[in-house]
Amino acid sequence: MGAYDAGLPAAGAAAPAAATATDAPLRPSDGVLARVRSRLPEFTGALQRVAELVLTDPAGAARSTIVELAERSGTSPATVTRFCRALGFEGYSDLRLGIAGETGRAARTGGWADDIGREIQPTDPLERVLGQIMAADTRAMHDTATLLDLREVERAADAIAAASRVDIYGASGSALVGAEMQFCLHRIGVAAWAWTDVHNGLASSALLRPGDVAIGVSHSGQARETIEMLAEAGSHGATTVALTSFPRSPLAEVADLVLLTAAQGTTFRPDALSARHPQLVVLDLLYIAVAQRTHERAHAYFQVTARAVAGHRASKEVE
Repeated sequence: MGAYDAGLPAAGAAAPAAATATDAPLRPSDGVLARVRSRLPEFTGALQRVAELVLTDPAGAARSTIVELAERSGTSPATVTRFCRALGFEGYSDLRLGIAGETGRAARTGGWADDIGREIQPTDPLERVLGQIMAADTRAMHDTATLLDLREVERAADAIAAASRVDIYGASGSALVGAEMQFCLHRIGVAAWAWTDVHNGLASSALLRPGDVAIGVSHSGQARETIEMLAEAGSHGATTVALTSFPRSPLAEVADLVLLTAAQGTTFRPDALSARHPQLVVLDLLYIAVAQRTHERAHAYFQVTARAVAGHRASKEVE
């Protein structure tokens, strides 16, 4: 995460205003494919076939009538209509317009994502592997920016800025993300703890009270320990926040606020691993939003903590 202090005015100066999320509805062209990818694991049967066809050949889908898309996916026009409504569209014409707009933008920017779906082969040169990883991460970042509800980020930042205590829960790779968030919040004077052991986490969450905040991190939203800790925190009145890629997951269901991220897996790099970068970006955004709301205090604590560790840096002089 980036240092909050960089590029900001000193203590006593006017704090920058927090960004205001727009209340405008999504336009038909806003991240259609990102929405399809985020919902794909939830779809089954005929709906899944429609989704896979749209993701495999979005340009072809944009050129197809509803009957043609139904025939190509082995479904029916009624299924295609249900698919559109599941994504939040009134009907097929809105979906088609959105896909056309998105594929047109990709063509104008050089089609940087064309090779993402290709499997990495053992004989691939590292130059090509690097390109695929960069393309996958870039798509995941763009999709996350589309899926993320900034109003939820605003509410989470408001709660953390006013909280006396923040608990963060995560297992395995998500624990690393939680530890990073704890470190950053500590640097600006927020009392935060990251828990990975379920017994310790449950004991801590049982002590939370209204006004405290608990954050659960899980790409799948299925990590049982994380769900239990977040639910326990919520049962005691704490504001609960889920960071996940699945808006209808068990973790999201027990949370007051849900921050969505996207992932784009590649060979040897499954979705859960590729979700780390978007998770860190969202938590970085949340951290900055908290610092904006506590600007004077955050600036002072950042300077104090920076001085505390300054003596442990290597000498600038090379012997």
